[in-house]
Amino acid sequence: MHLIDIFARTLEVTLPVFAMVFVGLGLRRIGWIDGAFVATASTLVFKATLPALVFLSLIRADLSVALNVPMLAFFALATVAQFALCWLWARYRVARADRGVYIQGAFRGNCGIVGLALAAAMYGDYGLSTGSVLLGVVIVLYNSLSVVALVTFQPGQASTGALVKNIATNPLILAVLAALPFAALGITLPGWLMHTGDLFASLTLPLALICIGGTLSIASLREGRRVAISASLFKMLWLPGLATLGAVLCGFRDRELGLLFLYFASPTAAGSFVMARVLGGNPALAANIIAITTLAASATVTLGIFVLQVLGWV
Repeated sequence: MHLIDIFARTLEVTLPVFAMVFVGLGLRRIGWIDGAFVATASTLVFKATLPALVFLSLIRADLSVALNVPMLAFFALATVAQFALCWLWARYRVARADRGVYIQGAFRGNCGIVGLALAAAMYGDYGLSTGSVLLGVVIVLYNSLSVVALVTFQPGQASTGALVKNIATNPLILAVLAALPFAALGITLPGWLMHTGDLFASLTLPLALICIGGTLSIASLREGRRVAISASLFKMLWLPGLATLGAVLCGFRDRELGLLFLYFASPTAAGSFVMARVLGGNPALAANIIAITTLAASATVTLGIFVLQVLGWV
């Protein structure tokens, strides 16, 4: 009964998040939402509601807790190690034309939406605040390393300078930077403004998850499945497993370990498709990796949390 209770609690965390993804998939199939809606809503989330959520989470945060330097440092080092491992594997096992997209899809997670949603569901305010700080590291590392991989193997039309500028002006990074002085100095905003912001920010996670579901295409999985499945296995099994084991060996436990696992185990970021297309990569392969990892995440993340709880590590 103990294991059943743990599994039930695990489902309470993961099932609502991934159910919203499948709601988006269903709404797209019955025609209640379309590509135009998904594009507009995704832009709203990326440029407005998600930065608002990150900003409000951080200004409420206790930086002595949320600004966890050892955890941030471990995540950064683990991400670079994952990137290097994917690079080495792709060098010998993947055709050169697909290497950049393969590497990006295998290491770059959707931490800003799926990871943050799971962190909020599992740890509440701690998950939102600490997860938001961690997002600053995530955005810089994932985008920078993705540019390196794609420019190396798929040089396209966009200049590296333009992509670096896009990273520096990323709304999420700007939200983190804007919020840190408020949190550090204890500056508070008027109650009505906070409440309005909370209402606006509350759109983020359900709308973003529905958009992810709305972009999934089961039919597109028929092409290039072998390479896409290989990258997906890296993203959803091998890399989260190795990184989480490394975190355990480094002494991380409880909320810290749980948050690290959720970010490591997030499915491939939807933004990887856009970057692959801009830099002349294989967009079909990028889309397939996103679809496979997103569909698989409902099982792999749930199983991972269950195992960590059974072992008493989170």
